Formats: sequence, structure tokens, C-alpha cells
Amino acid sequence: MATTATSELFIWSGTDKNGRQTKGEINAPSQAMARAQLRQKGINPRSVRRKPKPLFGPRKKPIKPADIAIFTRQLATMMKAGVPLVQSFDIVADGLENPSMRDLVNTIKNDVAAGSGLAPSLEKYPRHFDELFCSLVGAGESAGTLEVMLDRVATYKEKTEQLKAKIKKALTYPTAVIVVALVVTGILLVKVVPQFASTFQSFGADLPAFTLWVMGLSEFMQAWWFIILVSIVGTVYLFKELRVRSQAFGEAIDKTLLKAPIFGGIVHDAVVARFSRTLATTFNAGVPLVEALESTAGAAGNSVYSKAILQIRDDVTTGSSLYQSVKSTGLFPNMLLQMISIGEESGQLDEMLDKVANHYEEAVDNAVDSLSSLMEPMIMSILGVLVGGLMVAMYLPIFMLGSVI
Repeated sequence: MATTATSELFIWSGTDKNGRQTKGEINAPSQAMARAQLRQKGINPRSVRRKPKPLFGPRKKPIKPADIAIFTRQLATMMKAGVPLVQSFDIVADGLENPSMRDLVNTIKNDVAAGSGLAPSLEKYPRHFDELFCSLVGAGESAGTLEVMLDRVATYKEKTEQLKAKIKKALTYPTAVIVVALVVTGILLVKVVPQFASTFQSFGADLPAFTLWVMGLSEFMQAWWFIILVSIVGTVYLFKELRVRSQAFGEAIDKTLLKAPIFGGIVHDAVVARFSRTLATTFNAGVPLVEALESTAGAAGNSVYSKAILQIRDDVTTGSSLYQSVKSTGLFPNMLLQMISIGEESGQLDEMLDKVANHYEEAVDNAVDSLSSLMEPMIMSILGVLVGGLMVAMYLPIFMLGSVI
């Protein structure tokens, strides 16, 4: 399986079927693939090289999960309308605004037009189409229900992205305000407070303890601001790298998030919703339960629950019911357990899981809205205390001097 994430633009020259000299450009994951695509078109390539990028040209726009969700929905719509697969790719590619996504879609279309299946073509880009996505598409191709499966995959991707957006919504606003508050405080300490300090030197009187403390903090910031800035940037970078590269560190962060007093409940509900949605989608697609659980573990988004889901898979493999296996972990809510029990008894497990997913997605949405309303006054109060406290510390000596006079 190839591991190329996106296609590249190649400049080629060669001869056509009639032996005439010809040249042009082509999108392909690699130079070898570019040559293969040209031969399939009846062209004998003599030279194939990457098109040089302009030194100061615009950067290529990255492909985001939201782009994949939109592509999947549009492709599913075209297929359900009876449009052939290759023609559907052409229509979808023309409507895409992201050039990188358009190149990727055209490259996949060329593979499909050359006789490759859709699932094998998608598997060449694991960065954008994960194992779950490809396995569901493959199941649809095998069963002859590709348009139905694409519709289910599109719904799954849309729900997943909506859930991620809700979590980001809960974190973005307070993070942005806190960063602004710290930046404003730093500017005041480095630029404004020293101006007051030079004025206070002519007073010839003892300054309040609060003012002295702020002036000392200002002197520290002036002397070490660059080191502090580098330390903050380095800490953030190190945190992100450890989060990705260190399994133990990642598990510790996941456990901490689940126990957080405010965000823990939102993270828990989001994981339960993702578990229910993924398992419902894969089970509805006809994927065996053991394989569905393995795919669900990879999409859980939290290492604590990923381990628990893999344990559930092992228990189911040995003959235990899904209800008993999920219950034995002690991590999942009672509502999910009862719905799984009803689904197993009635043979409608996918429908029950889908209802659970809808419930917890709505719960996350409501929790995020409530949290945003609650945190707005708290954050503004923190911002007021930081900036207002610095102003009070600077004007307090002036007030005291006026009372003495």
C-alpha cells in the first residue's frame, strides 16, 4: 500500500501513439505513477519531472477532514442520482474550492478510470481516508451498494466533524481570551509600568507594597521576556510532540481530561457518542462485530476508551455478549448498556446505537452552549482583574500622594 498523502504536479514530454512529440502536465502521487498513467493514455514518456514550485509563491492549502466530509457527501449524492462513478468525480472536482482537494479527487478518479476499485484507490491516501473509511467503501463495492454505503459514510463523517466542532467551540473562546489577556498584561508590564516607575522615583516617599510587587514583576519581565516567550513556545511544541509520540504521556493526558471538573463530562459524552456512531455505522454496513469493534477502537479519540473497546472485542471473540462485555469495563453509561441489551434482543443493534449517538451528540451540544454562557462572565472577570489590578497598582501611589497633600 502506498503511503503518499497528496498528489504532485509533474511536467512530462514524450511521444503519442502516432510517434509525434507531445508534452504537458499531470497530477500523480509519484513519478512512477505519473509514467504509468501516461502509458495508460497511450503516451510513451521520455521525461517526467516534478514541476518546480515558485520560491515565494502561495502555500498549498492543506486538506482538512471537513473537506473529506464534503467530498463524501457530494459523491454520495451523485451516485444516488444515478451518475456513473467516474463522471461523479468530474462533477465533484469542478465544485471543490480547495485546489489540494481537487488534485486529490482527480488523482483518485484517474486510478478508478484505469480499472482500480474505489476502496484500493482511497487506501493510497491513509492520511485522509482512514482504515474505517476504506473498509466501509470496500464493503459497499463488494455488496454492490456503493451509493448506499457512501451515504452512510458521509453521514458518519458529517456527524463526527460536527462533534469535533462542538468540542473546539468549547475550548477556542476561553483559550483566545486568556491568550489576549496574557499578551495585554505582558505589554503593560514591559512598556507601561516602567513609565510609571520613572515617575515614582521623584516622589521621595515609600510606595505601597502592591505597587512595589508589580514594579518588581515588571523588571523581571523586561529582563527575561525573550526567555519566557521561548519557554512558552517550546513548552507548547514539546507538549504536542509528546502527545503524539509518547503513548504513556498521551494516556496520562486522556485520563486527566476525563477527570477534569468542567470539561470531563463533555469529553466523556463525546467519546460515548463517537463510540455509538462508529459502531452503528460499521455494524449497519455488514461488518462483523469483532472487526467493527476494532475499527471503533481506532476512532474512539481517547486512549482510555480505546483500550476498553479492544478488551470488549476480546471478550466478544471468546463468546461473551456485547452487553456483558461493555458492562464489564465500567466506563460506559447505563443508558448505552440498556440500549445495547435491547438491540441485541431485538436484532436492531445498529438502530439502538444510532439513537444513543444522537442523544449524546445533543448532550455535548447543550453542554457546550451552557459552558460558553457560564465562562464568558468568568473570563471577562479574570481579564478585568489582570488589567485593572495593574492600573490600580500604578495609580495607587498617585492617590496616596493626593491625600497627603
